[in-house]
Amino acid sequence: MPALAVLLAVLGAASNAAGTAFQRKAAAAVGSGGGLRFLLTLARDPAWLAGIAGVAGAALFQALALTFGPLALVQPVFVLELPFALLIAAPLLNRRLPAAGWAGVGAVVGGLALFLGSAAPSGATDSAPMSRWLPVLAGCFGLMAAAVLAARQRRAPLFRAAALGSAAAVGNALTAAMLKSATGTFADHGPVAFLSAWQTYGFALTGIAAVLLLENALQAGPLAASQPALTIGDAGVSLLLGVVLFDESVRTGWWLLPELLGVAAVVGGVLTLVRAVPHVHEVIRSAK
Repeated sequence: MPALAVLLAVLGAASNAAGTAFQRKAAAAVGSGGGLRFLLTLARDPAWLAGIAGVAGAALFQALALTFGPLALVQPVFVLELPFALLIAAPLLNRRLPAAGWAGVGAVVGGLALFLGSAAPSGATDSAPMSRWLPVLAGCFGLMAAAVLAARQRRAPLFRAAALGSAAAVGNALTAAMLKSATGTFADHGPVAFLSAWQTYGFALTGIAAVLLLENALQAGPLAASQPALTIGDAGVSLLLGVVLFDESVRTGWWLLPELLGVAAVVGGVLTLVRAVPHVHEVIRSAK
């Protein structure tokens, strides 16, 4: 049910974006701080609670979307989280989205629609044998480790941000792949099998690692380097994992031309947003 999977993924992106925006609003109202008292103050703020509900809802929507659709279709839709976050955060933070920001939103949405419409990802399985998982795990963790090592050896902020953003992208894609397998186990065999599946604990640990990598990417250098690496890397690696693990397929041949045009539009839109909207860094960083 590709249409249902896309709808759920869009709702997941919107829910996570809303959670990000409300968390930012709560943090701005409370001010800087840390420790238990700061958390208790946030916990009494309705905006912060709404933010937590948004993040929880996003996880549920993503799990459902991966149950009903292929990884190569669902994960790229989460590119929409950035424009959703800005559209929701602008009125909450008493800001206005400039004309260039609207152009960026249009480019991201249009590029994503062009890419998915041209690629038409398809696939119906949510399980893979260990003979496929082992090289995937080795490859993904190896790429993440190599990116982190490269970031430590190079001091240029642009390079470090891009490298760490790429590592976070691989982590996000791998997390989604394990989440898809775990939710498939839950749907087919129930909660006991879900709790005994290694993918259940794998997606939790890998997801935490991806969040930490993104936090470091945001601190290492400009958002214009980390966000495109994260956005395109997540979608690209997810597509590859869908093909390798779950026998998913995408159109090739002359369809590659509109697919590449769609990717270019998304990249251009993301770059426009991070350059044109002054508060984009605050909005993204607040929920990471």
